[in-house]
This record gives sequence, structure tokens and C-alpha cells, in this order.
Amino acid sequence: MIIYERLPKRRVGKTTLAVTTLGFGGAPIGNLYRSLSEQNALKTLSTAIKSGVSFFDTAPRYGAGLSERRIGDVLRSVAADQYVLSTKVGRLFRAKRDAKTDELRYGFLSPMPFEPEYNYTYDGIMRSWEDSLQRLGIAHIDILLVHDLGKFNHGKLDTLYFQQFESSGYRALEELRGSGDVTAVGLGVNETEVCERAMEVGRFDCFLLAGRYTLLEQRALSTFFPKCESHGASIILGGPYNSGILASGVRGGNTPYYDYEPAKEDIIRRVASIEDVCSEFEVPLPAAALQFPLANPLVSSIIPGLDSDRQVQQAVAYLNLKIPLKFWETLKSKGLIEGNAPVPTGSG
Repeated sequence: MIIYERLPKRRVGKTTLAVTTLGFGGAPIGNLYRSLSEQNALKTLSTAIKSGVSFFDTAPRYGAGLSERRIGDVLRSVAADQYVLSTKVGRLFRAKRDAKTDELRYGFLSPMPFEPEYNYTYDGIMRSWEDSLQRLGIAHIDILLVHDLGKFNHGKLDTLYFQQFESSGYRALEELRGSGDVTAVGLGVNETEVCERAMEVGRFDCFLLAGRYTLLEQRALSTFFPKCESHGASIILGGPYNSGILASGVRGGNTPYYDYEPAKEDIIRRVASIEDVCSEFEVPLPAAALQFPLANPLVSSIIPGLDSDRQVQQAVAYLNLKIPLKFWETLKSKGLIEGNAPVPTGSG
């Protein structure tokens, strides 16, 4: 398959890898919340490739392996040096003959009859990596990310799982990177705190951070970003729409979602204020949400979840839209984004 367009690329940490500033988040094609036909999934991926997207992120969790299978089926028709692929470790999947594949399981409506179990040990990470190679049908994974460490996902079990990773799991990452079996390693998480803890354990090339540096929140600027810069790690930003509220806005009739649940009143009010500025400057809210994080040089790529060819084309158009500098200055003057947050240079 030929890539027809080109998107800007940025380096991942201190590695030789460069990823497109717009990446492909693979959760939706793993049937996140709803079923997506095989035809539509493959069409979405093909449209992304033809639009110049060459960075694809997936995980075993996304549909119990469905996302990996679908992405692998498409990428096998692309030369290996034409894309960058990331997937994740931390869960093993066991066959379950009575799995209720016609019901929502762990947020996915997947036909894959497997159940996950967390495992952050050396053996667990090695097994997870090998299983992903098999599902993908691809011989090399570029970026390997440890998935969902931290209190956000594990609560009281956070200490147990982090100790598994610290005592033996990290060694698996070091071996895989040292042998060239993967090019870069990192974490794929929803919180900055566990990334800062992980930096005390070893060296990481990148952190895939979901939703914690967006048009809606920039707390990560204070400590996390400086630590990443000192560590030599770049940031891949998942969830640039904060679970959808920065894509849908709050003016429609649908329930706006933030952090995977209905948004609270203070969040709704803040987004409404941002929408007011968007209306003043005739800037689509999703365009501002996609462009804002990329103004920070530590952010290598944003990876919104995309589940249709229309969404892919719209994301590319939003990134190319000219937004005046005055728009960003107005957001700052109203206290809607942090004063020290880098912003796109704008069109004057």
C-alpha cells in the first residue's frame, strides 16, 4: 500500500524513530463501546495510511486482541520502514469458552473469547510481547509500552503491580530494547505520577499519556514535563479530546464525557467558556483541541481514537486549519489555558 500524503514527523526521545504528529489510536477499531465491521475498520485504517498517518498505536486490551489483529492485517501490506507501530504489555489473555462475546466486556464489544489478567513480571511482559507479535502477524514492534500501571487503574493493588514491574518487568524491557527486538520503551497510562515513579526505576524513551495535557488541563506542565525533558523522554498524547468532551462540546443534546464518565458541572462550565472563544474566532473546538498539545516540543504525536474514514479526514483537516494567534492569546487572558503553556504560532 502506498502512502499518498505526508504529515510532519517528530523524534521519539533520543531514539532514531520519528512519528507523524498525528497518530492513529487503535481502541475504536477494537470495538470500543460498539461493534465496528471488519470492512469499516479496514477502510478507516487504509484512509489513515493514504492520508499520511504512519504511526499506529494499539494494545491487547483493545477488544481482547481485535485491534492488534486488524492493524496487523493492514500494515502487512506496507513496507516496514514506512510506519511506526506501538503496542502494550501488562495483560495476558486466556481463552474462555463461555465468554459473553455479544455483550460489552471491559468497554469493548468484541468477538474475541479471551479474558485478561494483569502481569507485570519479566515472564509476563515477555509473553505479552510474543503474543502481540502473533496477533499482529508482524515481526517487529517499534515501541513497547507498559499499559495501565498506577493507582488510576489499580487502586489498592498499585503497590503490588508496581513492585512486579520494578523487580523484574523492567528488565524485560531493557533486554528487548538492548537486543533490537523493540526500538523504544515507555509507559501507556492515564496519570503522570506513575511515570515519575518509573523514571526512578530505569530509562524510558517516551510516555503515552492519555488526557493529562490537553486544551482542558495543563497541570502536567509544572513537574512532569520538566522531568521528561531531563530524562530524555518525549510524550505521546492519547485522548486529546478528554474522552470526547473536546470533540462534542457541551452545547448539543448529548451527555458530554470527561475521563470516561459524564462530565461534572465545573468541567462543563469550563468547556462552555472555551466554546465561547471558539465561536468568537470561528474556530472548531476539535481543531483547537488537536493543535494545542503539539505546540509543546516535548509532544511527539497526538493519537485520537478514530473509527471511520470521515474521522480520519476530519482530523487531518483540523490539524491543517489556520488558527489566529489572537485566539490562543484570548484563551490565556481569560485564564482558560495556563499562561506558560506553549501555543501554536497562529496565522497572525
